Amino acid sequence: MVGGGQLARMTHEAGIPLGIRFKILSDTPQDSAAQVAGEVVIGDYRDLDTLREFARGCDVITFDHEHVPTEHLRALEADGVPVRPGPDALVHAQDKGVMRARLSEIGVPCPRHRIVTDPADVAAFAAEGAGADGGDGFPVILKTVRGGYDGKGVWFVRSEAEARDPFLAGVPVLAEEKVDFVRELAANIVRSPHGQAVAYPVVESRQVDGVCDTVIAPAPELSDELSGRAQELALRIARELDVTGHLAVELFETRDGRILVNELAMRPHNSGHWTQDGAVTSQFANHVRAVLDLPLGDPRPRAPWTVMVNVLGGDYPDMYQGYLHCMARDPQLKIHMYGKDVKPGRKVGHVNTYGDDLDEVLERARHAAGYLRGTIVE
Repeated sequence: MVGGGQLARMTHEAGIPLGIRFKILSDTPQDSAAQVAGEVVIGDYRDLDTLREFARGCDVITFDHEHVPTEHLRALEADGVPVRPGPDALVHAQDKGVMRARLSEIGVPCPRHRIVTDPADVAAFAAEGAGADGGDGFPVILKTVRGGYDGKGVWFVRSEAEARDPFLAGVPVLAEEKVDFVRELAANIVRSPHGQAVAYPVVESRQVDGVCDTVIAPAPELSDELSGRAQELALRIARELDVTGHLAVELFETRDGRILVNELAMRPHNSGHWTQDGAVTSQFANHVRAVLDLPLGDPRPRAPWTVMVNVLGGDYPDMYQGYLHCMARDPQLKIHMYGKDVKPGRKVGHVNTYGDDLDEVLERARHAAGYLRGTIVE
């Protein structure tokens, strides 16, 4: 697995019962997966020679992030290394411009968008969407086409003057309309090389300052019709793009009852962390099965409701002491920590709760995450 973060750590854990030997290409020995995996190579994933040396002896290569250069992945494939997902699929999670163009080509509903070249071009894009009220079409969303995540590389601009910063780095910029949405959803599916696919329940993802805070499975009050449409859409995207492994399709539910695709991720995803304790087979276990072309596991939920809340770093670094309170208060609580140094705003873990009553399950998860972070002290 290329990348030594928490996704690699949890995928490694899912492979242990199957006797899968994991080899990790990690940036540093302190990375989450590097702390627990048996075979760790420290190196730069952007260096082709490092990738080629790492790939020797591997049955298959997969990823915990989308940042490996596409041309390097093509070189590995040319060397005969199975890469899953393959570069022709993964590029749609690496490059937002490529993703938007391809999804539009196959008829997937997306926000109005266009690659823009400068602030004046942003103003022209905004004007194209101006309504009959005489407005200028602002605000719009600007994104770097590569490298953004957790709100990074994303700008909310209200005027041409505010649109200058995204162009300072000299990289392509994608403009998108600001969608009037009710909430954010995520459809998680897993697909194997021989075409078997499974779909998890569609979840609601709640963001705070551009970072995922809470995931509720299944999404409350989501109609069967819209849920089915979201799952079918994710399965179609996986088939059309020839995805192998886990695919997360982040969606907007609009006020007029539509769903629009926001982002794609071709790896285990934060919106699927609830499956560790809330599904018969977790996203991590099914990702391992998929990339090895094993039969996929049952994605159905174990309880009526499961809630995942991210634990972000705060001013309270000794989270171990927090375990005493959280575990004693809620023996059913599941805590997953990533082995990271605690820094304000950094994702250092998550908690999962499950049960029959959504309000109670939400309260338990929020209390535990807040106590571990130090924002709740009793």
